[in-house]
Amino acid sequence: MEEFTHIDQSGAARMVDVGDKNVTERYARASGRLRLLPSTVDRIRGGNMEKGDVFQVARLAGIMAAKRTADLVPLCHPLPLNSVQLTLEFTSDDCLQIVAEVRTTARTGVEMEALTAASVAALTVYDMCKSVDREMVIQDIQLDEKSGGRSGKYRRT
Repeated sequence: MEEFTHIDQSGAARMVDVGDKNVTERYARASGRLRLLPSTVDRIRGGNMEKGDVFQVARLAGIMAAKRTADLVPLCHPLPLNSVQLTLEFTSDDCLQIVAEVRTTARTGVEMEALTAASVAALTVYDMCKSVDREMVIQDIQLDEKSGGRSGKYRRT
């Protein structure tokens, strides 16, 4: 497999061959938060949103987005994903934490897939709740942890 990683002096992107990288198990965990009105949190918890079960739809959207990352991020190549898991949890009366975990066995990592899953899950919650809460804020989309490959393990401190 190859990936775009460099722009040459002419300004054109060029492919870098990753064929010499080992096929290894790759893992990435990304997260993000949504700040919502407490009344919106109550409606989600009570299952009282017009578009349906917010958590189920956001999980599905995150999984679908991880699988389509290469279609969304131009220089990211498609990967066969072994698993995608999303966790959505209220951490306070106005904060929703979203965590995406992605695994593959490949020559390159799944950081972008995890970040995309967390981002699209957050956007889906926003879309499902915007009719009752225009004050929502998506925050802190970030890579929390990764493993596999030449660069080894990373964990946000």
